Amino acid sequence: MSDGTLNSGHVSLGVPVPRDEIVRQEAEAKQFSVVEKPLSGFEKLYNQGWLRKLFILLVLALIWEGYGRALNNSLLLPTLSATFEAFFKGMLSGELLHRSWASIHVLLIGYAAGVVLAGLLTALAISSRIGTDFLETMTSMLNPLPAIALLPLALIWFGLGTGSIVFVLIHSVTWSVALNTHSGFSSVSTTLKMVGRNYGLRGPAYITKILMPAAFPSILTGLKIGWAFAWRTLIAAELVFGVSSGSGGLGWFIYENKNLLDIANVFAGLLTVILIGLAIENLIFRVIERHTVQRWGMQS
Repeated sequence: MSDGTLNSGHVSLGVPVPRDEIVRQEAEAKQFSVVEKPLSGFEKLYNQGWLRKLFILLVLALIWEGYGRALNNSLLLPTLSATFEAFFKGMLSGELLHRSWASIHVLLIGYAAGVVLAGLLTALAISSRIGTDFLETMTSMLNPLPAIALLPLALIWFGLGTGSIVFVLIHSVTWSVALNTHSGFSSVSTTLKMVGRNYGLRGPAYITKILMPAAFPSILTGLKIGWAFAWRTLIAAELVFGVSSGSGGLGWFIYENKNLLDIANVFAGLLTVILIGLAIENLIFRVIERHTVQRWGMQS
C-alpha cells in the first residue's frame, strides 16, 4: 500500500468498490415522503361524530315507525309519528312543560343537598383517618341500597309531598358523589403534590391549582352518576307513588296516562325524560368538562 491507494484495483480509500451482486438504483426523495391524500366527501361526513349518532337515531326511528305500523296496535306500541304528535300537543298545551319543571325543581333541591352533603363527608374523610373509615363504611352499606326502597319510610317520616322525594334523592346522590370525589383526591400523585409544594403553594392556592384540577375528572364523573341516579329515582318515585297528590311531574304524568290507556302520551312522557337527560348531559356536563378537564389537560 502506498500513497493512500490499494495496490490491487488502484481504488482510493473511502470510495466504494463496485460489486456485481449489489444493485443500486437512484430514487427521488419525494417517493419516500408522506403522501397526503384528500378525504372524500363520505369520509369527511363519517368523521363527524354527531352525524354518525344522528344516523343511528334515524335508523332506530324508522324501525320503530315500521314495526308500529306493522303491529297496528296503539295499546302495545304507538307509532313514532303518533308519539311525536302527542309530544307536540303536550308541549303546545303547556302540560309537559309544567310537569317537566315540577320534576326538575324537586330534582335540583335534592341534587344540590346531596352534593353539599357529599362534599362535607369528603372533607371529613380527607382530613382524618376516622373520617375515611366512616365514609367507606357508610358507602359500603348505603350505596348498594336502592333509593326507591327508602320511599315507603320517607312517606312515613315526611308525609305525602316533596320532602319524601327530596330525602330519597339525597340518598341517591350523596354516596356516588362522595365516593368518586374521595377517590379523585386520594389518587392525586405524590409527584404532583411535591411540585405544588416546591412552587410554594399552600392552603387554598394549593387546593385550587393542584388538587382540584387533578381530582376533577373523578369529581365530574361522580356528579354525572349522581345526576343519573337522582333523575331515575325521581321518575320512579313519581311513577310508583305519585307523592305530590296528583300534581307531580313527569313520572306522575306517565302514571296517569297509563291508567287512561293513552299509551301515546305515555311514550311522549318517556321521550321528554330522555330529551331532558340528553340536554343536561350535552349542555351542562359536556360544557363543564370542556372548560375544566380538557382545558387543564387532564383528558385528551
